[in-house]
Amino acid sequence: MYNWENVTDFFSEEDRHYKNTYMEINEVYDGKIEVSLFSSKEGLYEIYFSYGILYGIIYVDAEKADSKREDIKIELAQEYQNHKEPTSEFINSFCEKHKVRMPSDILFDASALFDF
Repeated sequence: MYNWENVTDFFSEEDRHYKNTYMEINEVYDGKIEVSLFSSKEGLYEIYFSYGILYGIIYVDAEKADSKREDIKIELAQEYQNHKEPTSEFINSFCEKHKVRMPSDILFDASALFDF
């Protein structure tokens, strides 16, 4: 239905290891949407996605990871086809439906940069 490009091979084996996870697959749609699946030996799998101002992580059980990733890809691609950028309504419903979390490693305490 939608033509996703598998770009996993652009990452070295070392780059695919991130903290306690491993990037199983990384796909891109029209150069605008990215969806990756990270497996974990100790916990939930992580589906990372990025589309315009919308990005985050969705945690999922291992046995549901592939089907959940496919569902997410379809929803994101449909929104892209309809609006080219995620609408506020889509962002709100998507985040609520999938329990989207922000990647904690990209957030930081800005006060640490200044001497108050």
